[in-house]
Amino acid sequence: MLHVTHWLAMGGYAEYVWSAYGVAALVLGGLAVHSWRWHRASSDVLDRLQHRTGRDE
Repeated sequence: MLHVTHWLAMGGYAEYVWSAYGVAALVLGGLAVHSWRWHRASSDVLDRLQHRTGRDE
């Protein structure tokens, strides 16, 4: 267990390392949510346009 604790401490830089991982995870998660919402909105617009033109494929 001591080895795990020592590894998690990152040689004294744990505060910076783990906060960087946290920021990266938040940014990537935000980008994933943004992309999903953008895709959903684009699909809705495409469906409306296809319905308007009579191309219900």
